[in-house]
Amino acid sequence: MSHASEQIATNLYYDRTFDCDAAKILPGEYYFTSKDMMIVTVLGSCVSACIRDRVSGIGGMNHFMLPDGGGDDGSPVSASARYGTYAMEVLINEVLKSGARRENLEAKVFGGGNVLRGFSAINVGERNAEFVRRYLKAEGIRVVAEDLNDIYPRKVYFFPRTGKVLVKKLKQMHNDTLVNREKAYASKLVTKPVGGEVDLF
Repeated sequence: MSHASEQIATNLYYDRTFDCDAAKILPGEYYFTSKDMMIVTVLGSCVSACIRDRVSGIGGMNHFMLPDGGGDDGSPVSASARYGTYAMEVLINEVLKSGARRENLEAKVFGGGNVLRGFSAINVGERNAEFVRRYLKAEGIRVVAEDLNDIYPRKVYFFPRTGKVLVKKLKQMHNDTLVNREKAYASKLVTKPVGGEVDLF
């Protein structure tokens, strides 16, 4: 399951605040479901696409980053874009395999905050945000909501059954957990080759 760096989230719990089952996803993870539950993640410069079938309510969320490709020109075939492409394809394929129909898919996209300041010469968050927009447009999946870029980390709560998303901007970062987690994820991406080709159907 963990080709490239995508793996299905295993952190499932019961959320008392929202009174429902929930899955928490970390960088490089995704989760999809046909159940009435919530998927939650915290994003810094990474992005998440919340993709669902607006008719059946089957949907999921991923959490990924394009590794810093240095000389990458941002073209869809560049080495770093393959990571994003893979993260998107894995999620879309899983949702389709669960019974979603391609023509009913819609997306809400979040993240890409400039929180890793000084991390690289170019704004990683902006590149991630630009990638996810371009990818969905190329795939013909309508983006019905987005909250991208800016300087804040975000906590995203996605309810695939209804399509509702709640976004909480985290103005104060009392600890470096998020930034450290993203930096560790970014350096892991650089050392790991992208795995497996995925067929879209």
